[in-house]
Amino acid sequence: MTDTFPRQYARTQRLTLGEPRNIAVSPDGRRVVFLRSGGGSDRANRLWVLDAASGGETMVADPATLLEVGDDENLPPQERARRERAREGAGGIVSYATNRELTAAAFALGGRLFLAGLISGTCRELVVEGPVFDPRPDPLGGRLAYACDRSLRIAELDGTSRQLAGEPDEDVVWGQADFIAGEEMGRQRGYWWSPDGSRLAVCRVDNSAVQRWWISDPANPDRAPREHPYPAAGTANPEVQLFVIGLDGGRVAIDWGAAEFPYLARVDWTSATELLLTVQSRDQKTLAVLSVDPITGRCAELWRDGDDAWVELVSGGPGRLLDGRLVTCADRDGTRRLMVGGEPVTPTDLQVRSIIALGHADVVIGGNPIDSPETLHVYRWTDTDLRPITEGRGVHSAAIGGGTVVIRRADLDLDRIECSVLGGPTIESFSEPALVSAAPILLRAGRRALPAAVLFPTGHVPGSPLPVLLDPYGGPHAQRVVASKLAFSTSQWFADQGFAVVVIDGRGTPGLGSAWERSVHLDLAGPVLDDQVDGLHAVAEAYPDLDLTRVAIRGWSFGGYLAALAVLRRPDFFHAAVAGAPVTEWRLYDTHYTERYLGNPAIDADAYERTSLLRDAWRLERPLLLIHGLADDNVVAAHTLQLSSALLAAGRPHQVLPLSGVSHMTPQEIVAENNLLLQLRFLQDSLSIAAAS
Repeated sequence: MTDTFPRQYARTQRLTLGEPRNIAVSPDGRRVVFLRSGGGSDRANRLWVLDAASGGETMVADPATLLEVGDDENLPPQERARRERAREGAGGIVSYATNRELTAAAFALGGRLFLAGLISGTCRELVVEGPVFDPRPDPLGGRLAYACDRSLRIAELDGTSRQLAGEPDEDVVWGQADFIAGEEMGRQRGYWWSPDGSRLAVCRVDNSAVQRWWISDPANPDRAPREHPYPAAGTANPEVQLFVIGLDGGRVAIDWGAAEFPYLARVDWTSATELLLTVQSRDQKTLAVLSVDPITGRCAELWRDGDDAWVELVSGGPGRLLDGRLVTCADRDGTRRLMVGGEPVTPTDLQVRSIIALGHADVVIGGNPIDSPETLHVYRWTDTDLRPITEGRGVHSAAIGGGTVVIRRADLDLDRIECSVLGGPTIESFSEPALVSAAPILLRAGRRALPAAVLFPTGHVPGSPLPVLLDPYGGPHAQRVVASKLAFSTSQWFADQGFAVVVIDGRGTPGLGSAWERSVHLDLAGPVLDDQVDGLHAVAEAYPDLDLTRVAIRGWSFGGYLAALAVLRRPDFFHAAVAGAPVTEWRLYDTHYTERYLGNPAIDADAYERTSLLRDAWRLERPLLLIHGLADDNVVAAHTLQLSSALLAAGRPHQVLPLSGVSHMTPQEIVAENNLLLQLRFLQDSLSIAAAS
C-alpha cells in the first residue's frame, strides 16, 4: 500500500517515533542517557547510553527482550492517566528515573519494575508487589520507591518491598500527582527523595470533595463507565498535603498554609536539610516560595510574587546557587526575567521561558528575544555576563551535566530533529522525514505585528486565487508559529490539497511579553478571534492570491474552541469550521486553567457567560464539523454534545463525528489518518458550496 502523508503522520506519531528523547547527562559529563525507538514505525522505545566523547552507543534495555509480546500494554490505570496528561502516545520505555550519578535507571513495563546499569549495560527485573508506577531510585542508588495502586512502596535491590504510605480509603492516594497538577501545573510527580536517600517528601491527595464524572464507552455498553474525579471551574479541588517520611515510616507534616495557597506547584530538595515549595493561591494572583525544614516541618517564606491577572508558573525553578541566593523567574518591566536573590538579572528584551539547569554559580535558561517569538535559544547566566549557548534561527532545548551540553534543535531547513553533544558527536535519529516538504513563510501581520505563517501548495504559481484555511491553536501556553519545518507538516499537507494555509499566533500566546499574554484575562474569546481576522486581512494584503470569499478554519482543543467561535460569531468572514475536541462551555473545564483566565464562576460568572459557545448556538449559519473522542477525560465529550444539543434546539444544521474509545490526543493510527482525510473532504465540500453561493 502506498504511504500517504496522513497515514505516515499517524503511523509515526506525528513524525516523532525514532527521535532521541528524554535526554539526561551524567554529572561527570561522560554519559548521555536517552530513549529512542527503532524507527518511524516502531512505537517501542529502548533505553540507550551514549559515550559523550567517542559517540559510541549502547542499548541498555529493550522491551522486546524483557517482556512477552503484548505485555507492555498491560498498563496500570495510573500509568495510562500519566501518559494522557503528558500526551504520550509511544510505547515501550516511555519514562525512566536515575540515581544522582546516572549509573542506574529504573523504569516500569507492563506494571513490572526493571533496574538498568548504565555503565555495565545490563538490565534485570525486580519482582515486587505491583502494579508498579513511577519507580525512582534513591539518589545514592541503594533502593527504590514506587507507587502501587493508591500507596507508596519501598523496594530493596533484592526484590523485597514494603508499603511506606497508604490507607484503605479509596478517595486517598499517596505518592502521585493529582489531576490538576499533572494536567495544568506540569507536576507529574507525587514524591521526591532527599539528596541523602534517608527520607522522602510525599504527597497525600484526598479526592473526596471533588465531583465525580463518568467516562463511558457507548460503543461497548457492556463496559462499566470509568469514575473520574474532575475539579471543574468553580467546584472543589482535591485536598493536597505534604509529608516528609523517613524510611522507618516516621512522618513530619508540612503546613505551608493551604488555606491561602491551595495549589502545590513544585517540590524541590536543595539539600538534605531544606525543601523548597512553590505554592499558589486559588486565583493564581499570588505565588510564594517557601523554605521547609524537613526535620521540624517549619516553613519560612523566601519569596512572594503577585499580579493583578495571574502569576505564571515557570518550569525548572526555583533553586539556590552555592552562595545561597534564590533563583526563580518573574514578570518584571514587561517581560519574564530570571531573578537571582530577588533581583532581575536578564534584560527586558529577552523573554525567559524556562530554567534548564542550575550550577554552583551559573544558571542555564531557555528564552527568546522579545522580537523573535518564533525562536527559542539556550543561554548561560553568571554574575558577570549572559551568553547564548545556541545561536541563529531555530527552536533549541538542552540537557546538561558536568561540562557536557546536549542540544536538541529544530529549524526551518531541517527535515528531522537534530540532537548532538555541543562540540561533540551527534545522537542518531531514526525518525522519518515527512512525505511533504513544508515551506512556511514567516511574517508579522497587521498593526499588532502578529506572528504568522503562510503556506502555499507546492509549486504554486502566483496569480491563481486559493481558498484559505486558518490552522491555529490560538490560546495560552502554545505556539504554532515557530522556526521548525516539522511543526508545519500537517499545514503543508492541507496546502498541497489546494489551500493557502495561514497560521496566526494572536494575543495570549507565549513569547511576546507580559502584557501580550495577559491581554486575554477575563476574555478568551474576543482578542483571540479578532487577531485571527485582523491577521488574515494583513496576510492577504501581502499575498493577494488568498481568496477571502472562501475562508475555513480548523483546530483542536483550544483551537477547536476558536474554530467553532469563528463561524458562530463571524460568519461574515468564516465560511466553514472543523472544531476538534473543543471547549464549548468553560464551566466544564478544570479549575487551575480556567480560573486563571476567567476567574472563579462561583464568585463572578460574567466572563463565562461572555465566552460560552452554547449561548451563540442560534447564530450558526455556516457548515460546522464537531469531532470529539468519547474517552477524552480532559476536554470531556459533554462539551461537543452540549453544543450539538443547543444547535439542534436552535434548528441549526451541523455535523458531529464521535470517536469511540479515543482520548484527547487520538493516538490510534486509523483514527488519526482518517480524521485528517474526513476533515479535508468536509472543508473542500463546504468551500465549494461557499464559492457557488
